[in-house]
Amino acid sequence: MKSKRFSRLVISYLILTFVVVVIIYPLLWTIGASFNPGNSLVSTSIIPKNPTLDHYKELFSGNKSLQYVHWYLNSLKISVFTMIGSVISVSFTAYAFSRFRFRGRKNALTLFLLLQMIPQFSALIALFVLAQMLGMINSHWLLILLYIGGTIPMNTYLMKGYMDSIPMELDESAKMDGASNTRIFMQILMPLSKPMIAVVAMNGFTGPLGDFVMASTILRTPDSYTLPIGLYNLVNEVMGASYTTFAAGAILISIPIAIIFLVLQRNFVSGLTAGGTKG
Repeated sequence: MKSKRFSRLVISYLILTFVVVVIIYPLLWTIGASFNPGNSLVSTSIIPKNPTLDHYKELFSGNKSLQYVHWYLNSLKISVFTMIGSVISVSFTAYAFSRFRFRGRKNALTLFLLLQMIPQFSALIALFVLAQMLGMINSHWLLILLYIGGTIPMNTYLMKGYMDSIPMELDESAKMDGASNTRIFMQILMPLSKPMIAVVAMNGFTGPLGDFVMASTILRTPDSYTLPIGLYNLVNEVMGASYTTFAAGAILISIPIAIIFLVLQRNFVSGLTAGGTKG
């Protein structure tokens, strides 16, 4: 028995080590490339021989063709409002599905799952036509609404499952004390759902920071670009394939994500665990 346990433990650690290497190695290579002189990512080692901060300085140099700070602020604006909108919309929708029984409830939940399975790019033409009809090409607010709409189906399903695990007796006791549905939602369910709220907030914040397809469909001018579009143009058109500057810009994207994760870490981890076991 001991030998079997030991062999399983060894196999588990080998698999875990392989997964960690696969995840960490590209990140370390990108960090090394951001300090590598020149414009090429080709290097014989992860640690550059002559590290330099020139690429980071170039990002903040104020070059008109490289509006990195402006793109960064655009991305943060869209991510923050998407996060707030996602938490609000998903919380209300999940509460309705969890605590009320109405006609079409089960069919709507099934529809949410089906919508989540449809690739985002399949609706790009329709979304572009819609943006033109509304006169909202280059509009960050339209992009925010689209991102919020994209987060609702799956996140609603997850939060609804979490709210289902909160005893109905709490609602009934509050109603006996004269509490309205709004008060029950705000003062009972929302505080108890903090772990899942953290998951929804994290998903809403990180999604726009890494999206290129949707943003490039709606946003057309450099002033309205987000970081993914701006960095893509950095290596494709603007500066002659400056891959090392691109690497520096990509690394800095992780800073707000890391901050949000550290703020939500405790609730985020417990929310992921609860979301996988409660339903």
